[in-house]
Amino acid sequence: MTTKTNVRDVEITEFDSSSKKLNSEGKSDNETVFGGVTRRAVVLSLLLAATFGCVIPYSDYLLRNTRLGGMHLPLGAVAALLLLLGMQTFLRWVGPLATRWRLTTNEILTVYITCLFSVLMPGRSGDNFFLPNLLAPFYYATRENKWLEFLQPSIKPWFTPALTSSGSYNQRVVEDWFVGTGTGIPWDAWLVPLLAWSLLIGALYIMLACLGVMLRAQWVEREALTFPLLLLPVEMTAGAEHEDEGFLSFFRNPVMWIGFGIAVVIQGMNGLNSYFPDVPAIPLTLDTGPLLSEAPWNQVGPLGLRVMPIVVGLSFLISSEVSLSLWFFYLLHKLEMLGAYAFGFMPSSLPEPVWTRGYAKAFISYQTIGAYFAFSAILLWTGREHYGYIVRRALGRTKAKSSERREALSYPLAFWGFIGSSAFLVAWSVAAGVRVDIALVLWAIYLVSALGLSRVVAESGLLCINHGWSPLGPLAHLVGAGPGTWLGASSVVPASIIQSSFMVDMKGLLLPSFLHAFKLAHDRKIPQRPLLTLIFASITIAFGLGIYMNLHLGYEQGALQMHEWFARKGPQEPPRTAHELLGGVQDNFSLNWMWFALGALMLSSIVAARSYFSWFPLHPIGLLMWSPYVMYAMWLSIFLGWLAKTLIMRFGGPTTYRRAVPGFLGLVLGDITMMLLMAAIDAWQGRIGHDLLPL
Repeated sequence: MTTKTNVRDVEITEFDSSSKKLNSEGKSDNETVFGGVTRRAVVLSLLLAATFGCVIPYSDYLLRNTRLGGMHLPLGAVAALLLLLGMQTFLRWVGPLATRWRLTTNEILTVYITCLFSVLMPGRSGDNFFLPNLLAPFYYATRENKWLEFLQPSIKPWFTPALTSSGSYNQRVVEDWFVGTGTGIPWDAWLVPLLAWSLLIGALYIMLACLGVMLRAQWVEREALTFPLLLLPVEMTAGAEHEDEGFLSFFRNPVMWIGFGIAVVIQGMNGLNSYFPDVPAIPLTLDTGPLLSEAPWNQVGPLGLRVMPIVVGLSFLISSEVSLSLWFFYLLHKLEMLGAYAFGFMPSSLPEPVWTRGYAKAFISYQTIGAYFAFSAILLWTGREHYGYIVRRALGRTKAKSSERREALSYPLAFWGFIGSSAFLVAWSVAAGVRVDIALVLWAIYLVSALGLSRVVAESGLLCINHGWSPLGPLAHLVGAGPGTWLGASSVVPASIIQSSFMVDMKGLLLPSFLHAFKLAHDRKIPQRPLLTLIFASITIAFGLGIYMNLHLGYEQGALQMHEWFARKGPQEPPRTAHELLGGVQDNFSLNWMWFALGALMLSSIVAARSYFSWFPLHPIGLLMWSPYVMYAMWLSIFLGWLAKTLIMRFGGPTTYRRAVPGFLGLVLGDITMMLLMAAIDAWQGRIGHDLLPL
């Protein structure tokens, strides 16, 4: 895909400015540039992974406060960064005797990279969501919904602890987790399912890591994507090992402290108001329901007027065409609702299928899905030269280039690792009862979603991502479902549980984290192969402890006391989806395919217009993100960031923009700092449900 540069715009595409000063202290290159994965960094990374694995489930699921993960500038990772920088400052203050204990910039960034993974594993939107999906369909089964009638015959005993080895319902294991009897974890029932699902998730992560290796050079070097979410950690750590005035220069910038102070005042007042109602709050949301109560405006649904300082700051850092497209397409999808009303349809009465989770009407979602498929095809076509080289390397038809030695894996290993792990995912799904062709389509759609969402993060720096749809529902309404159809009854039940576990809430998708890690390691010359080993060690620790904590909290405290989406609403989607599809789907398939094709055509037209017209202002990722809930929450903040950048560029020019960047980074850091502070206070006070970042 052609990357367009606007002379009126300023984008920050390199994050290695601090590396140019690495040798100012007279240290060797090996000590400063290549010393990221050191013994100290390894120990700190693994300790933090263990800490996050224990703390995040308690905070996210039991206290239900502001989550530390679930996004791609995770609060937990920034908290670790602030802690390390605080230690660095203290050791510098102690004097020369403590110099040997101070970390290099690359060591600090290595720890940050591992935290990008370990904070996503154990909490909300992570891949631990398979746990309630294995139990809730049985717990919420009743005589009325008759879920047990299709659950027991369709699920293998090794698939879930809710079934014994003979296939009978293991009621004690299920009800004890929801009620919390304090009898401990029944490991005899859990060991086999946990082993099976851990193998599946391990293969999934290997596939994503291999895919990240193959994408890195194309996205980082050939297309020079900006990866805006890396700017804050790189600027924060700039000069962390210096002895002169360059020491942590980011924190010496008064413009940064202005933005930091604005966020602190806003969140500080609101935080105090939550504990002391006499303290006035600064309103950041507006309920549009009463304002849009009359036709035709009541057809557009909730508009979402919410200001988030962190999102405003991040939106200022991205290209104007990307931020413009994000809020423009969100409003465009609302305009489609008005158009439907004008043509005689009533959007407010149109169905919102379970697979859209209420984020959008079906005809909007079909367009979104078509856009994802077209976008993925265009991405592969754009990088065909690079990907063709990888295939030739894997088949032994060409020699390795010198640059390949710096990759986390050799290209043949990455290619065959991707193929092998993908085949394992399909084989595992088939063993669970999914027909092989359906399993292939299911995981192919997962890859399409992962590719599109990762590109959104790489170009837009969106704090939180999701696509707002799941595969089985659209498939059923495009090709049919039920007896005698392609989407047959035997595959629906296990496929719906696999789908719900990995393909519905993808905020914790690890592919963007792999790409961030490889990009940062490449720019900072951190050796990527030992880094990848450390990443998987951190993943293993955080994932394992997170699983243990989620089981422990359930059997001790009761899952009914935990986060509503995790324990009650979310895991009821698989049996509801299966029940709908097993009953057969009757729909206007031709009309659905028309909407699908329209979405693909719209996105292809945007890409073509960007290629042929330098003035064309829209970017295709706006169409990918025009309907999910995360855009409902963030679109106004994105608009404000875009507006601030547009005005500064218009009246102040690029120089003024560059001077303002630290202020908006300070706005981001100040908001994160206050959210971390309030999360700590809430945990100390036992406050429940105080989420300052409801995404």
